[in-house]
Amino acid sequence: MTDQTGGCLCGAVRYRVTGPLRPVVACHCSQCRRTSGHVAAFTACAAGDLVLESDRGLRWYRSSPEAERGFCGECGSNLFWRQVAARSIRISIGAGTLDGAPGLALVAHAFTADKGGYYAITDDVPHWPQSPSELPAAGR
Repeated sequence: MTDQTGGCLCGAVRYRVTGPLRPVVACHCSQCRRTSGHVAAFTACAAGDLVLESDRGLRWYRSSPEAERGFCGECGSNLFWRQVAARSIRISIGAGTLDGAPGLALVAHAFTADKGGYYAITDDVPHWPQSPSELPAAGR
């Protein structure tokens, strides 16, 4: 597998993923909608497979007792999400922050019970009112 690279809008945060990426999950929870302005689409990898090549802008915000969100403090890009208890296990990565076309597919819509009232989910991808119970092995 070829490493995947990505980063924020201004370049203050750059990263490389050295292992497999999970397919993309679209999260419709209110926190993801607030941090992204709409639906947030995330892939994931084992935490040890994420290498920060530049982190001068990286900031972490504890958005709930269970989770932290990584963003660029310079340009505001929404980059990462991780469970506090599982910090050393896996990390979610904003799919739109990856460079190029990583060949990932959308496999689920999560937290659809919390979605915004201004749009409908009309595709055939599985919808989960809360968190998907089963996802491929690269992370959740």
